Amino acid sequence: MSGSGKREISRRTFLNYALMGTGGFLAAGMITPMIRFAIDPVLKHSAGGDRVAVGSPDEFGADPKRVEFKVHTKDGWYETETTMTAWVTKDEKGQILALSPVCKHLGCTVDWNTSPEHPNEYFCPCHMGRYSVKGEHILNTPPLKSLDEYESEVKDGKLYLGKIIPNPRPGVNG
Repeated sequence: MSGSGKREISRRTFLNYALMGTGGFLAAGMITPMIRFAIDPVLKHSAGGDRVAVGSPDEFGADPKRVEFKVHTKDGWYETETTMTAWVTKDEKGQILALSPVCKHLGCTVDWNTSPEHPNEYFCPCHMGRYSVKGEHILNTPPLKSLDEYESEVKDGKLYLGKIIPNPRPGVNG
């Protein structure tokens, strides 16, 4: 034995170390993008919950007015603009109510004052569903829940609509 204290490795051991190091480097190169792909949408703030301006509160009154607005949605890397609709009313106290036009029976679209037999109501022509001006479902018609409503806020002279929330109003007799 020599007194230098160096330990020699065999050619086979060196090749094993080299192949393991190269394999580890390649595996890390493949796994890192996969991990980032999986967690990146969680780390990013989504803009889908923001409120959208739909007009001045002065434009609305006791009769429902239909408004359309675009909402930017982001699902992971997929971004899109969706056109949404709301029926907006303002009562004598200035309270704004923005209702979703989606019928709670089977998802058809309701319209205001289109049934000659039942004026001044929201009407769903698919299965004869009816709702009051405040979105309350008329008892003994197909819908079992009141129309959903949008969160609303008046700020800087504009009406902003946000996410859809359940309508807390119970059904009424019609």
